[in-house]
Amino acid sequence: MEPDFWHERWQDGRIGFHQAQPLPLLCKHWPALNLAPGSRVFVPLCGKSVDMAWLAGQGHRVLGVELSGLAVQQFFDERGLSPSKRDTHLGVHYSAGPYELICGDAFALDEATLADCAAVYDRAALIALPPPLRERYAATTWQRLPAGCEGLLITLEYPQAQKAGPPFSVEEAEVRGLLEPGWAVSVQERRDILADEPRFAEAGVTSLHTTVYTLSRR
Repeated sequence: MEPDFWHERWQDGRIGFHQAQPLPLLCKHWPALNLAPGSRVFVPLCGKSVDMAWLAGQGHRVLGVELSGLAVQQFFDERGLSPSKRDTHLGVHYSAGPYELICGDAFALDEATLADCAAVYDRAALIALPPPLRERYAATTWQRLPAGCEGLLITLEYPQAQKAGPPFSVEEAEVRGLLEPGWAVSVQERRDILADEPRFAEAGVTSLHTTVYTLSRR
C-alpha cells in the first residue's frame, strides 16, 4: 500500500472502513486494561475514527497518527474544534482538547514522541497493511512504545485467497510472530462475524472471524 492509495481513498470518499459508532468490542474489552485517568492512548493509522472520541470520553488523552490531512481535519471539524497546528520533523501536529493528531508516517514516530503513551489501540492499522509493511510496522512503531504500555489489538481472520485486502487477514500465529517476545500477547475473544459482513460473503469469503488481543509491553 503506497501512501497515494490512502490519500485517494479519502479524497474520493471511499472510506467504507469508517464507522459511525464506537466499536462494541472496544467498549467491551477496554476496561480490562485498567488505565489511570488522564492516561495517553496512541491510535495508529487513526483516520477520523469515532473510537478516539470514545476514548477521550473515558478520560484519556489521545495521540493519533494518520497519513491523510483530510481525515485529520474532518475529525476536528466534526467535533466543532479548531486545532492549533505546528510542524515538526514528524509532520503536522493538530491539537485541540484531549486530542493530538499527527499528519505523518506512523513508521517514523520515535521513542520520545511515544514515551508517555500508557496504551495503544489498534483496530484497523495492522489489518490495513500487506505482509511486508506489517513486519515494518511491528519492528518500528510497536517496538518504540515504552515498557509497561498496554494494548488492545483487533484483527480479522479469513481465507486470504478468497478476497484481496485491505483489510487483510492476520492470523494469531502472525500476531505472535510479529510482536512477541517484546509484548505479552493474550487472546480475549474470537468471534464469527461473517453474517454481519455481507460484502465479505458477497465476495465469496466462507469464513470470517474477528479476534481481540490484549497486550503488555515487556
